[in-house]
Amino acid sequence: MAKRPAAAGKHSRQTVNRSWHLARTPDELDVAELEYALIRSFEGFGHWQMQCLSAVADFAASGPENALLHMIRMNDRPKSVRDLAHMANRDDIPNIQYSLRKLIKGGLVRKSGSGRSGVLYEVTDYGRDVTDAYADVRADLLIEAVKRVPELMARLQDLAHTLELMTGIYDQAARTAATHRAAGIREQRMKPA
Repeated sequence: MAKRPAAAGKHSRQTVNRSWHLARTPDELDVAELEYALIRSFEGFGHWQMQCLSAVADFAASGPENALLHMIRMNDRPKSVRDLAHMANRDDIPNIQYSLRKLIKGGLVRKSGSGRSGVLYEVTDYGRDVTDAYADVRADLLIEAVKRVPELMARLQDLAHTLELMTGIYDQAARTAATHRAAGIREQRMKPA
């Protein structure tokens, strides 16, 4: 089990069982708790993005669609689907293309160029107004809330660096797992003894 010893000066009795199948050792517990926090944080971030966008535009977008809109606006230069996939660390091009069509239909983004690699996406004037208004609401609500938490602003750069490191570790581990695929549990159970 992955029970952590109580911190010095604290009660020695553990009141919450924090062990589960992904947390069999203390190291697994630390990584599992980070992953669980990432899941909840990602969902909270998505809820925030959706509500912030709804506050400034009559347009419903998922978190990933909202992220694409802001990535397209980033540095005020057009981007290809490949650029966007690379920036977002995504490989689901058909889903990105679906989101781009939705942003185009909403009048936030336009596409230019032609051919397989010559198509670029950029925000429209309306998209620029919406992303500017989004930035204003973000500053008023989110940034101000973060600034009210003591020392949180000073910790954000380290946190971002840690998340970037974990992204690289996850990507490498995923590549390794992809090259060492084993028979699944179901196939192993179905093999005759």
